[in-house]
Amino acid sequence: MSGHSKWSTIKRKKGAVDAKRGRIFTRLIKEIIVAARMGGGDPDANPRLRSAIASAKAENMPKDNIERAIKKGTGELEGAVYEEITYEGYGPGGVAVLVECLTDNKNRSVADVRHFFSKSGGNLGEFGCVSWMFSKKGTILVDKESISEEELLDKALEGGAEDVVEEDTVYQVLTAPEDFETVRESLESGGVEFIEASVAMVPQTIVEITDEKTAKQVLKLLENLEDNDDVQNVYANFDIPDDIMETVS
Repeated sequence: MSGHSKWSTIKRKKGAVDAKRGRIFTRLIKEIIVAARMGGGDPDANPRLRSAIASAKAENMPKDNIERAIKKGTGELEGAVYEEITYEGYGPGGVAVLVECLTDNKNRSVADVRHFFSKSGGNLGEFGCVSWMFSKKGTILVDKESISEEELLDKALEGGAEDVVEEDTVYQVLTAPEDFETVRESLESGGVEFIEASVAMVPQTIVEITDEKTAKQVLKLLENLEDNDDVQNVYANFDIPDDIMETVS
């Protein structure tokens, strides 16, 4: 199940997260707006909104920004109406890619996503063509240097997690989607610091990229998708060996 955490690790190594904080804020605001629109503005009664607010606070988003986004979602303030759409396709090397969008213009979104797939040598597919390769899971990434595996495993399982998976530089705590908030809050109260916490699409099979050219094409596709204003999340089922990763980075 290394695909989700692999891409998160690559983004951190490339400095993409720190360099694009404004882009992150835009995504978080959209998620708060949609969550509030669908489930109401009370985070205690709206788990999706509660999770979105927690993510925003983790990124040090100002309280005023969060409150305005909630009010836009509930209709107290005027704002754009966003629609949730997921696109699926195959990237270079047969890598399966899921692209989750929040958009106010579906025609623009699908045109942009199709362009990025074609430009990389991949192709945008039909609904369901790759989603069967992924499972929705709560995922919490924890720096390996911040806690021992045994201590994290004890705390995670006690909080209701399904498993803890060791990756290159992180531990990945996996939960059922409905248990994500409970596990996150349990770990947080236990003093565990997160690199990232979200409900994500975790790949069940992995495609290993064994040549530099394909690795560069895959990473460029994902970067282009991530940079698009309509895209919220990108998931892919690839792994790149460390020696090739060092070369292409």
